[in-house]
Amino acid sequence: MKETGVIKFNCNWIKEDPMDAGLLLDLNLWREKMFALGFIGVYEDGIGYGNMSIRFRGNQFIITGSATGKLKHLTSRHFTKVTSYDLEKNSLTAAGPILASSESLTHAVIYEHDKNVNAVIHIHNMGLWKKLMNKMPTTNKNIEYGTPAMAKEIIRLFDETNLRTQKILVMSGHEEGVIAFGKNLNEAGNVLFKALNS
Repeated sequence: MKETGVIKFNCNWIKEDPMDAGLLLDLNLWREKMFALGFIGVYEDGIGYGNMSIRFRGNQFIITGSATGKLKHLTSRHFTKVTSYDLEKNSLTAAGPILASSESLTHAVIYEHDKNVNAVIHIHNMGLWKKLMNKMPTTNKNIEYGTPAMAKEIIRLFDETNLRTQKILVMSGHEEGVIAFGKNLNEAGNVLFKALNS
């Protein structure tokens, strides 16, 4: 069984009404594209996979909520805003109608370490995962997703590899997991499509 979708951080969840749907139009459009391609979804055991986010303000970001992978269409009730995080305490604060995705710490460090990034897409695709393994920036296979260790590993990739220019990484210890990012959702999505078709 693939271990995914389990929240491993302490979440200070502030329940708030859904955000204005207008803020989510592009995010929802791209999320539906990823779902249609099977890059976001749910495994036969019911565990969901894949998540997406956009920068909101400063290092704050809007991300798909936990356990939304199974849903074909999302509404504003399925997104939440991450307002702060602390790797050393393995915690983050999220405000919205739903818990933040299990991969939120990973998104957080990407936004913090590249101010030009405004969108992050985390997909699952076995073919792409195998194809890019150790050819693109790749995390250590012993590092689990959704943990401070994974977030720190991505910081290491920013410091030691060409991740900032490649805009795509492989999560070696998270089977099928690939993350792409860019100045907007179009760029992040096109990074994925280019990698798939190269």
